[in-house]
Amino acid sequence: MFIPRQFKIKRISNSIRIRLNHIQIQTLSTNLTSNTTMDFHHVSSSLHQFRASANSYLLQFEPLALLLIPLSTLFFARLLRSMLAVVSEKGLKSSAVELVMASVKLVPGVQRYIDAEKQKVVDKLQGSGKSKRDGWRTELPMAGLGGEVIDKMKDEKLKDVAWQGKCSGTVYIAGSEQEGHFSLINEACSMFAHTNPLHLDVFQSVVKFESEVVAMTAALLGSKEKASGGQICGNMTSGGTESILMAVKSSRDYMKTKKGITNPEMIIPVSAHSAYDKAAQYFKIKLWRVPVDQDFKADVKAIKRHINRNTIMTSMELGELAYTHGICLHVDLCLGGFVLPFARKLGGVTSISVDVHKYGLAPKGTSVVLYRDHDIRKELTSSVTEWTGGLYVSPTIAGSRPGALIAGAWAAMMSLGLEGYLENTRKIMEASKRLEEGVRQIPELFVVGRPDMTLVAFGSNSMDIFEVNDIMSSKGWHLNALQRPNSIHICVTLQHVNVINDFIKDLADSVQTVKANPGPMKGGLAPIYGAAGKMPDRGMVQDLLVDFMDNSC
Repeated sequence: MFIPRQFKIKRISNSIRIRLNHIQIQTLSTNLTSNTTMDFHHVSSSLHQFRASANSYLLQFEPLALLLIPLSTLFFARLLRSMLAVVSEKGLKSSAVELVMASVKLVPGVQRYIDAEKQKVVDKLQGSGKSKRDGWRTELPMAGLGGEVIDKMKDEKLKDVAWQGKCSGTVYIAGSEQEGHFSLINEACSMFAHTNPLHLDVFQSVVKFESEVVAMTAALLGSKEKASGGQICGNMTSGGTESILMAVKSSRDYMKTKKGITNPEMIIPVSAHSAYDKAAQYFKIKLWRVPVDQDFKADVKAIKRHINRNTIMTSMELGELAYTHGICLHVDLCLGGFVLPFARKLGGVTSISVDVHKYGLAPKGTSVVLYRDHDIRKELTSSVTEWTGGLYVSPTIAGSRPGALIAGAWAAMMSLGLEGYLENTRKIMEASKRLEEGVRQIPELFVVGRPDMTLVAFGSNSMDIFEVNDIMSSKGWHLNALQRPNSIHICVTLQHVNVINDFIKDLADSVQTVKANPGPMKGGLAPIYGAAGKMPDRGMVQDLLVDFMDNSC
């Protein structure tokens, strides 16, 4: 085949170009290898020089010192980190007090003396030096009592104090326990005493009751409104504390899924319920309690200062703040959920707790926790797939639950209806206003904050309010002692509607008694409450409470 001369020249030129490129690549590779080798030798030489210099310098130290110095440094670094964490959590003053008290307790005999004094206080809190458990049964009777056990229970019940109309909160249903609404819920509970909603396929009635109680409670708080999103769901619990625990647990896990938060923090006002402290302890959450404003309401600015990338939740009327920072917001309506159904006005709410056994007039041990949507509630549901007992799933902290209480709650709500709750609210609110006005008529007392609902708290600038409380206790009233500021309060229920005038009269008389004879009454608890409020070592106060509870049950 004839090949033109120009094609031959072009092919030769391409061949030469390819060969030159190959030579360049080989040269570059050789240079890179040479440079890499030189750099490696240089680095290696530098490391050998550093090693020699370091060994030469360290020869002047004892081998044991070389071992202990880094270990000691690590130990003190961890100690410093722990101390800073304690100071950050409790504040410098509280941390310093705890350190001083811990040092004092190391002195021989001091701890023994403190324990003895604590026991004296515990005995006084219990009312005598004799334990209430003395004489309590510690084992089964050899022969069963049969039906006589009811008579035995009636005898024991007679030892309870007279609570009708005399207790702050405690009993929310009007009348006596043998009639009216009491009788109705007692009958409802007895009908379903054997049931357990854990068995969905067996006790379908109580499963329906629970779903309807949750739905009816949610409707009171605005679940039917368009703004709610139409996804509100929830469960019944044993009480307000469990409802708050569940809300905090689901919020913690939801924020871990949503934002990857593994060191969760929670911000609440100092006035928020102690159930938040319990939740923080149970679920390893750092809790920030911030001051309230002069009206004893949540200080938004103070809370805002504590929000950071680990914040998972806040509480109270802070919807806009929670929404802006993308954190969960729990509203505790355990007390007022059936009196002030205003939650629909709160934006950003992710969970709400409402006690049905308070102003819902249901049997004790019934509460509801509501979630904005199913994604939040699912974070609390426990499911077990590898148990030999089969597949297990539970939506609440408790597994087995008393269907009787669920049935009682359903019966209470259905029997009263919306009109019944409105009428009860009118009576309670009117009674609360009359009580507040009566307290304001006593010049030695002042009303704490602005009572918006059924709680009226009052204190005094001229006398020890706890001494007043002791006198009221001697008259049969059972009120709640508060601190910061020292005060007492009464939670008005239907039991108090007809005894407001009696309460005001006894309160005015008690004030005059303390005014004429200042000082603690014999057997009164005023000195203990007063000392507890002033005691700088809060850890010791905590120990007193734990010892009191341990000796009481």
